[in-house]
Amino acid sequence: QVQLVESGGGLVQPGGSLRLSCAASGSTLEYYDIGWFRQAPGKEREGVSCIRSSDGSTQYADSVKGRFTISRDNAKNTVYLQMNSLKREDTAVYYCAADFRSGSGWAYWGQGTQVTVSS
Repeated sequence: QVQLVESGGGLVQPGGSLRLSCAASGSTLEYYDIGWFRQAPGKEREGVSCIRSSDGSTQYADSVKGRFTISRDNAKNTVYLQMNSLKREDTAVYYCAADFRSGSGWAYWGQGTQVTVSS
């Protein structure tokens, strides 16, 4: 199985940027779809972005299109989420998750990293 660790969260002002990292160990990341999710207080977890293992195709929630970019570095066994033009409504705990060969579901999750957008 794969283990995931998120990092890169913190406090940032509106309009600022952060880059989140999802580092994998125990398995080769290239065989997993990787998704980013977030959960704000009082709200359900929502999907933010994902990247497919087979062809590198990506998807984004409408709320983050044009502002967030997901990418994969197989050599470093890491997936990134570059977040630009951050808004207060982006405040949440961000999680990464892995789906083995696009068929097992989001079975593996990291511990989460807090992103707070505030002046």
